[in-house]
Amino acid sequence: MSSSHIKRLMMPRSWPLPRKTSIWVQKPNPCGHSLENCMPMTLILRDIMGVAHTKREAKKILYSRKIMVDGKIETDSGRGVGLMDVLTIGDENYRCILDTNGKLRYRSISKKSAKTKICRVTGKTTIKDGMTQLHLHDGRNIVLKSTSEYSTGDSIVISLPEQKITAHLPIEEGALAYLTGGSHIGETANVRERIVKRSSKANETIFDDFGTVSEYVFVIGKEKDLPLEAES
Repeated sequence: MSSSHIKRLMMPRSWPLPRKTSIWVQKPNPCGHSLENCMPMTLILRDIMGVAHTKREAKKILYSRKIMVDGKIETDSGRGVGLMDVLTIGDENYRCILDTNGKLRYRSISKKSAKTKICRVTGKTTIKDGMTQLHLHDGRNIVLKSTSEYSTGDSIVISLPEQKITAHLPIEEGALAYLTGGSHIGETANVRERIVKRSSKANETIFDDFGTVSEYVFVIGKEKDLPLEAES
């Protein structure tokens, strides 16, 4: 079997799929998301959304050019759709989140919500001509003239598909955070304190009742910005 597949028994725990129905399962093509935080388009269309019965059907749907990711037409069956991405199938829009069981979910959102996306700043680099490049959690980079206001761990809201920054959500006391790892995965809590370590140890973020490594902290504006509850 080619490297485009992995054994079902070895697939990430975040994938909401049964493990013993077959031996192999497709894995996403290399992308900005980690393997745990995304799923390939074919599996989403066939096993999660149920709009296709076979891989062949899923590819046919993609070739019809009615599927979009973050506002852009997508035809790659191995494209990974991951955390905070907006998936559009025809007239319906969905956002990928992690639920409180740590499973990837593609939950329905409004047409208005599908026009923006919250991205976490994972780092920044100074490049040619003194420009600064922001590195975001989904693998994209945004080049700006001045970014002194943006820090690693902050979030930004970008417009789709233009990728223009429309809001800045700093990681600071009182900020609402969505947890993407640890024992509180999928929950939201308000930041009380940040502890920056001067060593190789991970930075920590403290909340009212618990603390976690800062890598799991994803600042959002309001709870309604994410479809955290499934529609009844």
